[in-house]
Amino acid sequence: MSLRVELVAVGTELLLGQLTDTNTVHVAQQLAGNGIDVLGTHAVGDNRARIAATLRAALERVDGVITTGGLGPTVDDLTKEAVCDALGLETELHEPSLRQMQEFFASMGREMRENNRKQAEIPRGAHVLENPRGTAPGFIAFDERGKFVASMPGVPREMKPMLAEYLIPLLRERYGIAEAITTRYLHTINLGESEIDHRIDDLFRASENPKIAVLAHEGQCDVKIMAKASSRAAAEEMIAPLEREILARLEGFVYARDNESIGAAIVRLLAERGRTLATAESCTGGRLASAITAVPGASAVYLGGVVAYDNAVKIGELGVAEQTLEEVGAVSERTALEMARGARERLRTAIGIATTGIAGPSGGTPEKPVGLVWFAIDDGKQPQSWSFTFRGDRDAIQRRATTMALGLLWRVLDRS
Repeated sequence: MSLRVELVAVGTELLLGQLTDTNTVHVAQQLAGNGIDVLGTHAVGDNRARIAATLRAALERVDGVITTGGLGPTVDDLTKEAVCDALGLETELHEPSLRQMQEFFASMGREMRENNRKQAEIPRGAHVLENPRGTAPGFIAFDERGKFVASMPGVPREMKPMLAEYLIPLLRERYGIAEAITTRYLHTINLGESEIDHRIDDLFRASENPKIAVLAHEGQCDVKIMAKASSRAAAEEMIAPLEREILARLEGFVYARDNESIGAAIVRLLAERGRTLATAESCTGGRLASAITAVPGASAVYLGGVVAYDNAVKIGELGVAEQTLEEVGAVSERTALEMARGARERLRTAIGIATTGIAGPSGGTPEKPVGLVWFAIDDGKQPQSWSFTFRGDRDAIQRRATTMALGLLWRVLDRS
């Protein structure tokens, strides 16, 4: 059968923007991958009546609700009480959870306070979801219709294993879920969402299972292919021909599949081609180097870089000619090319890449507006350069310029 649920994240800090709700994203992804349909998500503050009202309303629409947060020992941890209100239940002490909690505190050499005892109380008749990584057990409770509320802690390191090891297996067994969703991500760079849509529009309309979606973010777009089948192998078979067709239509722009980042794709290509890399950055301020060094094993192909904000550093560390800076300025094609060459020669690498631009908010002119960035790649044979003008505030311009630099570097490596 198809199991439909809604998710509720509990915590006033979520509504105030003091904490980013990563739990809902993780839970939704894991449920989707196990054939459980998420029809809605909600965030509710630490208010017993509002939490209960949200649960009652959701249970009129779906088969169950999964909550995260509000299971702690403090007075504003009210999820459990709200679940009881919504389902018409009382709480009861769960002795095994109390003993586990006492052992947990003893192993930490800490005294267990009386208010921690509250965490061992669960709705009467509920099934306990064990929490070996913390003090608060989770639970799944049912109403007279057979609809459920499953509650888990808000701490991710406690919630994630509870979800994977206890809740999802329980739901799949109880509701006889045989199907699962397998997802393939094709990551593109420097290709707009509208252009992708234009190239694969007919596939969008013709394909329901597998289903296609496009997710755009910061100069990159992910094409997501989702197939529902009885097994991962069966889903992979369904995805394969559609994936081949999309790859053919987006040739030259798909840099990786699934979990590989653009930085990881660059490191992989450098290793495959036996090349080494150095960076010279002005306006991106080291972000390009950071994206590459975030990849395990990058040290085998990335030797280092120079953040050359001041012209004296461009001259002294990268060998940019004073005459170049006097004649065309720091933000120019010539400067970018000399920076890339300087990085390659001085760090003795096969390739040098450079960025120089105006990130703002000041410093722009009619000829060189805020957002103008020059890029250059020098391989010792045929140097290349490009310029783009980005919109947004300083942070947005730096992020977009970094993404563009990574995309340009990947395309040069891929075509080599």
